[in-house]
Amino acid sequence: MATTKKILVPTDFSKFSDNALKQAVEMAKQNKAKIYLLHVIGVVQQCAVDYCMDQQTVDSLNKQLIKASEDMMQKQIKKVVNSKDVEIIPYIVNGKPYHEIIKEQEDKKIDLIVIATHGQSGIIEHLLGSVAEKVSKHAKCPVLLVRGK
Repeated sequence: MATTKKILVPTDFSKFSDNALKQAVEMAKQNKAKIYLLHVIGVVQQCAVDYCMDQQTVDSLNKQLIKASEDMMQKQIKKVVNSKDVEIIPYIVNGKPYHEIIKEQEDKKIDLIVIATHGQSGIIEHLLGSVAEKVSKHAKCPVLLVRGK
């Protein structure tokens, strides 16, 4: 079996994502791997029903979302990671989480995705499927699902 050198950890800054990051850090230490910590920001819609924002407002909102996400990502790293032995590369992209995770996995030639499941169930999850489920079905590398607690 090939050695894991690149681990992708998608985060939504929840306690579930914290657990996935902790798991990834332990694996990264053992394999001397890098962790790519990814947060996906949904695309800000310019128009909703019969109201549209100007492009300057949309751009401003995007910048605010990116800044807030960067701050939250740094807080998550400080809270979860107790070791300097692991290289963590945080980054943020815009798009749909499932699509962006798969795209990043392919672009960065990721060896393993460690993703949290929220343990939610119900009709919405059944009809739409979860991000973790879609990633596990479509990823071209192993996916470790970390159960929400």
